[in-house]
Amino acid sequence: MTRVLRNIFLFTVLFAAWLLMSGHYTPLLVGLGVLSCALATVMADRIGGSDEEGLPLHIMARLPAYLVWLLKEIVMSNIATGRLILFGRARPVLFTTQASQSTSGGVVTYANSITLTPGTVTIEVEEKGGRTAFLVHAVDQPFADDVESGEMDRRVTALEAGRQQGGGA
Repeated sequence: MTRVLRNIFLFTVLFAAWLLMSGHYTPLLVGLGVLSCALATVMADRIGGSDEEGLPLHIMARLPAYLVWLLKEIVMSNIATGRLILFGRARPVLFTTQASQSTSGGVVTYANSITLTPGTVTIEVEEKGGRTAFLVHAVDQPFADDVESGEMDRRVTALEAGRQQGGGA
């Protein structure tokens, strides 16, 4: 996709998000929204933020399914964390898990997905010999088991690479 088309797509996404979050549709405010989104698009283009890595359009078709799955995981983890707080006893665990993503964006998506899921936090990202590993804190062993199952890793890898590995998203 050409640079111009990527910037048009970025502007469209930014402006749509602005419209949805603004709730005000007077000519002045819409004009200011267009201006601010155009400025953000120009700045993103100037720093290279709308290139293939900064704006990975190839994942857009698979992103909604991943986000639905991640939202379900966040809700389930919230319930488990609430039960642990009310009725259980936390036994914190520190562990290392491998990441199989091939791009920086994929690694960041996986690390952030772990952190977004209540009960787990990615503390450190370490790269050695071309392999990436995360140091993760979990409030209890079942949370660590969920991360170590590899399901989230497989789904993020499928999201970034355009193929499913070991399960459906």
